[in-house]
Amino acid sequence: MNRLADATSPYLLQHADNPVDWWPWCDEAFAEARRRDVPVLISVGYAACHWCHVMAHESFEHEQVGALVNDDFVAIKVDREERPDVDAVYMTATQAMTGQGGWPMTVFATPDGTPFFCGTYFPRPNFVRLLESVAAAWRDQRDAVIQQGAAVVEAIGGAQAVGGPTAPLDAALLDAAADQLAREYDDTNGGFGDAPKFPPHMNLLFLLRHHQRTGSPRSLEIVRHTCEAMARGGIYDQLAGGFARYSVDGHWTVPHFEKMLYDNALLLRTYTQLWRLTGDPVAARVAAETAAFLIDDLGTPEGGLASALDADTEGVEGLTYSWTPAQLVEALGEEDGRFAADLFAVTAQGTFEHGTSVLRLARDVDDVAPEVAARWQRVRARLREVRDTRPQPARDDKVVASWNGLAVTALVEHSALTGDPVTAAAAVRIGEVLAERHVVDGRLRRVSRAGVVGEPAGVLEDHGCVAEAFCALHQLTGEGRWLESAGRLLDVALERFAAPGGGFYDTADDAERLVTRPADPTDNATPSGRSSIVAALVTYSALTGETRYREAAEAALSTVAPIVGRHARFTGYAAAVGEALLSGPYEIAVVTDDPTGEPLVAAAHRHAPPGAVIVAGPSGRPGVPLLADRPLVDGRPTAYACRGFVCERPVTAVDDLVGQLARR
Repeated sequence: MNRLADATSPYLLQHADNPVDWWPWCDEAFAEARRRDVPVLISVGYAACHWCHVMAHESFEHEQVGALVNDDFVAIKVDREERPDVDAVYMTATQAMTGQGGWPMTVFATPDGTPFFCGTYFPRPNFVRLLESVAAAWRDQRDAVIQQGAAVVEAIGGAQAVGGPTAPLDAALLDAAADQLAREYDDTNGGFGDAPKFPPHMNLLFLLRHHQRTGSPRSLEIVRHTCEAMARGGIYDQLAGGFARYSVDGHWTVPHFEKMLYDNALLLRTYTQLWRLTGDPVAARVAAETAAFLIDDLGTPEGGLASALDADTEGVEGLTYSWTPAQLVEALGEEDGRFAADLFAVTAQGTFEHGTSVLRLARDVDDVAPEVAARWQRVRARLREVRDTRPQPARDDKVVASWNGLAVTALVEHSALTGDPVTAAAAVRIGEVLAERHVVDGRLRRVSRAGVVGEPAGVLEDHGCVAEAFCALHQLTGEGRWLESAGRLLDVALERFAAPGGGFYDTADDAERLVTRPADPTDNATPSGRSSIVAALVTYSALTGETRYREAAEAALSTVAPIVGRHARFTGYAAAVGEALLSGPYEIAVVTDDPTGEPLVAAAHRHAPPGAVIVAGPSGRPGVPLLADRPLVDGRPTAYACRGFVCERPVTAVDDLVGQLARR
């Protein structure tokens, strides 16, 4: 019998009616495999995954496949977004066995969870043959199968090892990382590498901070060029805002249409910081539109943010988003239809499938005459109205702690610069969901859905991203409760996740035991657990003055430093935190009875060095350490700027504060 009907994961619920007798990940499933003496089929994917849907339709909905699986295996379906720890272990095994990875991930394991054969997507004929071959091998060559599994576990145990070489993450290593990114940069199209091309948000955040420290024009130009290329490309939704997961080509034209919360949160930070440093109007517009996309399209009734919008609509990728010239004319009329086709590069030949095109921005709209800008906005709004009448992609509405944490930090940074109360209120609402729903008996849970918290325990990245978000909310609101909540999460991380030599495991010491205990130090689609916890430790230490958290951050970062200079593309968040440590980070306190609209507060946010923390409010406000014992000077709002716990003189003039922040 299929046991997924009561799952909280939308991905598992998509498979609840399969003829496969799916189990969720649980001890009972492995006990059943031991009882029946059969291997385990572990299928890992996520709700917005296109090829997961394809394999489901081809194989898991097929009666013959269901019968084969049910006769010879215990089948377990895993949502990688709910159980990143399970995904990490078996993805490492898949990469070790095949040299590559991806989703859907298909793993055959012994009843104790030891993987012995791994792969990704299999067309139905291949999958049927594979099922038959694995079942026969389990019956007839059991010793060889078990030996193969032991070898895989040994290999992945080494891949996830902690306690390796360490080094200080100093200026020389960060400069080397920036130089490596510059060498690997695509000067024609922006970004790194060729197809498929992913938004390199964490590398861009690092390069912006590197530019701030060094003044490197090359680092800034890489960010500016890449951000403009993505914003004009089909990877960006020209009608509703928000970025797709990646481009299937090397020039950002045709996206893989799923929209992930984590990408858009990190890209919101990137465009916000680019705008802050340069005043770039494209960056300003895209940041505002991306913030609106997060709130409007991913917001849940409970106040959190949903995980993703699907790549497919009714089983067809891009159905919602692609256009022909004739469709533009039908929606807009002849004259505006031709205008839109030219503006959005929609041609008779098309850039996508069946003569359709994905909208790109072929003309400038950010520095044009008011009448042209007004026409663009009118056309854009009408096309959005028409598109909204089409079938829409499904939404994975589970709330993932770490991704919501990333979004809170991004929304706070944006609202701090714009003063937008809508963005600020959304950040607080999300924070409330995380604090009230996801923290259970002092421990963080990974997911919730429809207001109901799930069972999976929070992993290291959840603790890091949520703690960093709580630190951001402390700076936004001036409320001590957020700082207290961040400290409790960090204390759990230090107690339960710490590894020998200063590193961290991705799972707690009292979490479910897997075949290995994951400890991946590299940043991939999201910041690694190690990078995210280091970021939170650095920020919390700066806000509280408690040096033991900084010392823990420096020790953890030293375990990543040997990778930074050699593999810069996979250590972007770690390198960004390294830049914050090199800059101080600065602690800026503005003492004022009314922070709203205070010029000193605005100047602090506009000119803050990398990783700076900024609080504003009345002197001695409870729960805000940076406002303690800091009076007004001559009765006027006063700024106190400190670096590494060494403070400049208090100032009351904006120019004086800007001058202090420029001396680094």
